[in-house]
Amino acid sequence: MTIYEGKLNPDIQGRIAIIVAKFNQTITERLLQGALKKFAEIGISEEKIDVFRVPGAFEIPTVSGKLVQKAEYAGILALGAVIKGETSHDEHINRAVSLMFAEQGARSGKPVLFGVLTCNTVEQALARSAFDDPAHDKVQKAHLGNKGADCAEALVEMLDLLKQAD
Repeated sequence: MTIYEGKLNPDIQGRIAIIVAKFNQTITERLLQGALKKFAEIGISEEKIDVFRVPGAFEIPTVSGKLVQKAEYAGILALGAVIKGETSHDEHINRAVSLMFAEQGARSGKPVLFGVLTCNTVEQALARSAFDDPAHDKVQKAHLGNKGADCAEALVEMLDLLKQAD
C-alpha cells in the first residue's frame, strides 16, 4: 500500500491567486494578512502571489472561474466573510459560492480553496480571522485562529499532493 499526503513544499510550479472580498473588509483583510503570513512562513515569495479584490463573496467565483483556466495559476485561495443577517440571504450566497468552488476545482484539476467564513455573528468572524495561535476558547465557545492562514497551508499541501498524483 502507498499513502500519498501533501507536504508544505514551497517549490510550487506557477502562481497563486488570492481572491478577497471587500465586503466585511475588516474581517477579510485579516484573512488576507493571515494567508500572506502563512505563505511567507512556508517559504513562498510574495512575487509568486497575485491578489484580486472583488466587491463581495458572491463575485469571487466569477474571477476564480476565469483564473483556473489560466496556465500560470497553480491554485486559488478565495477569502471572504458572509455573516448571517435577518434573512436567509447568507445561506443562498454560501451555497452558491461553495458549489462553484468545488466544481471549478474538480473540472480544472487545480485546488480552489474555500476560505469564505460563514458565520452567524461578527464575533464569530473576528475569532476565525484572529492573528493569534489557533486555540479553542471554551469560555467564549469560539475557535481562535485565522482561516486565511489555514487555507493557505491547505492550498500548499494540495499543490504538493496533486504533483505526487501526476
